[in-house]
Amino acid sequence: MKFATKAIHAGVHPDESTGAIMTPIYQTSTYVQDGVGNHKGYEYSRTLNPTRHALEKNIAAIENGNFGACFGSGLAAIDCIIKMLNPGDEIISTNDLYGGSYRLFNTIFAKYGLIFHFVDMQNLTEVEQRVNENTKLIWVETPTNPMMNIIDIKAMATIAKKAKALLCVDNTFATPYLQNPLDLGADFVMHSVTKYLGGHSDVVMGALVCNDHTLATEMYRIQNSSGAVTAPMDSFLVLRGIKTLHLRMQRHCENGEKIAHFLSSHPRVDKVYWPGFETHPNHHIAKAQMSGFGGMISFTLKNNQLQDALNLVKNVTLFALAESLGGVESLIGHPATMTHASIPKEIREKSGVVDSLIRLSVGIEDVDDLIFDLKKALDS
Repeated sequence: MKFATKAIHAGVHPDESTGAIMTPIYQTSTYVQDGVGNHKGYEYSRTLNPTRHALEKNIAAIENGNFGACFGSGLAAIDCIIKMLNPGDEIISTNDLYGGSYRLFNTIFAKYGLIFHFVDMQNLTEVEQRVNENTKLIWVETPTNPMMNIIDIKAMATIAKKAKALLCVDNTFATPYLQNPLDLGADFVMHSVTKYLGGHSDVVMGALVCNDHTLATEMYRIQNSSGAVTAPMDSFLVLRGIKTLHLRMQRHCENGEKIAHFLSSHPRVDKVYWPGFETHPNHHIAKAQMSGFGGMISFTLKNNQLQDALNLVKNVTLFALAESLGGVESLIGHPATMTHASIPKEIREKSGVVDSLIRLSVGIEDVDDLIFDLKKALDS
């Protein structure tokens, strides 16, 4: 099946008892057994719930994977991957990393003897120089948050395979509609389902997808043992959201392209970070591993003044000042004081997260209205 068909039908079947076309919300904690060990595949909802199970199969299908698992948040999904490691193991990740991931790595897991290295993953030599016999995981974001850097997934897969390390790709910004990391050699793909997969700013959820049965067994063991699972109602909402993912992503991409070009021509804007520009450092890689360039854009103001950036994000009307991204409505944020505030100033500025950097999650509204909103705020 092609993507749009999978998004609507994968993992979903009419309810056997009623014929309901939508997967029911199985709001139950436990399941009656006919005898000890004699049940219908479900024993306890932390372990498996029919609504969540349908969603997990659906997300696995649209990522071209065999096994999917859903969690209470994107960070809970990352937590599952890191729990597959042991004290003394080393992890290589990008220096342009979502602040929540950085915080989880450095303030939670580092004290348990895991060693994290943050490098410029656009430079393959830097990654290779960090690899040693203790390297057990390479963690990739692409496009990165918020600098929109593009990392070569195939190249990272080659390095990981040589090191006998796992490769996990955070595919939140691209979504499976634009990019499929498993097809490019990744062992795991991770999503903050809160964002584009849910798509309506009404759910917090994470997901992992893989192809290897042994890795899947460990993923499900940790999911069940740690218990950071998602609820049936949330699972229902995301199943509904994914049915329109392909339509929404088409509009996100169209609007994002027009707004990126508008920003690049505005006299108050300094740099625009969007992988669709031919001048983007890794545009050729984005073009090779993605089918579109998405609706996430970051830009800086020419004088790089914090107050000007704070005034701008306050003066827009349609763009809502809020954390998160990927919803149908457009959002604007200031990474230095919001999503990336947990990263020390000297570290975040080295990766480009300066005081005037602004991040846009371009929604699916009429793009002329969005451009007018930005122009008004920039001109003022």
